[in-house]
Amino acid sequence: MAEISAQAVKELREKTGAGMMDCKKALKENDGDMEKSIDWLRKKGIASAEKKAGKVAAEGLVGQYIHTGGRIGVLVEVNCQTDFVARNEAFKELVTNIAMQIAACPNVEYVKVEDVPADFIEKEKAVEMGKEDLANKPADKREMIVKGRLEKRLKELCLLDQPYIKDQNITVAELVKQQVAALGENIQVRRFVRFVLGEGIEIEQTDFAAEVAAQISGQA
Repeated sequence: MAEISAQAVKELREKTGAGMMDCKKALKENDGDMEKSIDWLRKKGIASAEKKAGKVAAEGLVGQYIHTGGRIGVLVEVNCQTDFVARNEAFKELVTNIAMQIAACPNVEYVKVEDVPADFIEKEKAVEMGKEDLANKPADKREMIVKGRLEKRLKELCLLDQPYIKDQNITVAELVKQQVAALGENIQVRRFVRFVLGEGIEIEQTDFAAEVAAQISGQA
């Protein structure tokens, strides 16, 4: 069995957020292989999350993040099972990080794929099916390609499928699962809203060159 160094344990802990003893065990189980150890810890975290996913999460926090200059603002509701965990600093940090993630992802509109309206999915599928590059493909091949493109498109719109801004090796869903394992409670991102200064306001565009030309013409 490979010798497990303190540096390797530290590195694995920084990459995954897992506890020191869990990191040491993961490295021992995988003969010191860092990538396999990361996968091992993620699987353990996912298993813990799945066991708790059915439990009611009605406590939690509404967090906020205002981007520098006050041009972008986010409100997000993240739920947990107890008020005790809601007051936990690690949970508060998670909520803040998720709010920052939303601010950094202008294309994100939904929490998860299951939240995307069925009519939107059908419309997107119809658009993909009608693209010229698929016109000469066999029906089954075309269906398979469209399915792949549609899955990619939907993930681009969903928060939980985004690479985490502070660690591109994990998704936001995996970040949440890590905290489920660490805090021992079901944690769910319920909803969010993103504000962009001036969004939706129609601004009258003035053609200054034409305006000056008109004034000169009127004076002639």
